[in-house]
Amino acid sequence: MKSLFKPVVTAAFASCVAFGAPATAAAEDAFPSKLINFVIPYAAGGPTDAMARTLAVALRENLGQSVIVENKAGAGANIGAEYVARAKPDGYTIMLGTPAPLAINVSLFRKLKYDPLRDFAPVIKIGTLPNVLAVHPDVPANDMKELIAYAKANPDKLTFASSGSGASSHLAGVLFNNMAGTDMLHVPYKGTGPALTDLLGGQVTMTFTDVLTALPHIRTGKLKAIGVTSANRSRVLPDVPTLAEQGLTGYDSSVFFGVVAPAGTPEPVIARLNEAFRAALLDPKVKELLDSQGLEAPESQTPEALGEFMKTEVAKWAEVVKSSGAQVD
Repeated sequence: MKSLFKPVVTAAFASCVAFGAPATAAAEDAFPSKLINFVIPYAAGGPTDAMARTLAVALRENLGQSVIVENKAGAGANIGAEYVARAKPDGYTIMLGTPAPLAINVSLFRKLKYDPLRDFAPVIKIGTLPNVLAVHPDVPANDMKELIAYAKANPDKLTFASSGSGASSHLAGVLFNNMAGTDMLHVPYKGTGPALTDLLGGQVTMTFTDVLTALPHIRTGKLKAIGVTSANRSRVLPDVPTLAEQGLTGYDSSVFFGVVAPAGTPEPVIARLNEAFRAALLDPKVKELLDSQGLEAPESQTPEALGEFMKTEVAKWAEVVKSSGAQVD
């Protein structure tokens, strides 16, 4: 039996070499041939987790393989991000990331064990979730110019709440101060919920938060929407102009969602994943759900577009983090 088996293996190997079909190429062509681990660097139950689980259902159909959502929360999303950065670059471990692990933390954390531009291969930008600058009704301003004028005339009266020092809601306020020439005081909280509670109660005067969180309070008049912080208006707040429209040209502090794989993942595998995500985003049920969550579609869905966008975001937030003085570890 052994004497018959060896020549067969040898012949098969020789055939692969002769026709330029190494085992790695065969594996790429067969991708995916097993379960895919879709990592979320946040706890279950949040918006990123909900989005991932919605996408995972459609991906299973498009790829013909199980897609398991795994939550690896902690350290400002760094635990999950580092796990994916160190995973085998074969496409079977991917991550749905946000500005924190993909753009901000590289400047915020001094001992970060991964670099988003070096250690990740971009797959696709899923979309962006606009934030809104919302103020307490007692603030005597109804648009951005009035708010800036009031802030400059009353430098000790305006405070902006965030979900924590170094959080995107904090850095959005720093970016606003830098561009508007104001000096509004930052008040950090342990999460969006406590910050919003104090804003509604009048203990702080404003916050930068996602449109869906603020929307119910804006509709009831408990908060005033000064401006949307994205480059374009939000579908759920179509009558609220962007801060850029009101004179803060170039201001954009939206939350973006991007899928990445470990650096070194073969291009054919990246292309297959990109194709599957594009198909998922065209699924009517997926599209309806993401639209209801306020997600805005990206201008481009190519891996290259996400890569270039991440470069721009890393550079932008590096300057903001530096001017904020925020630093972790």
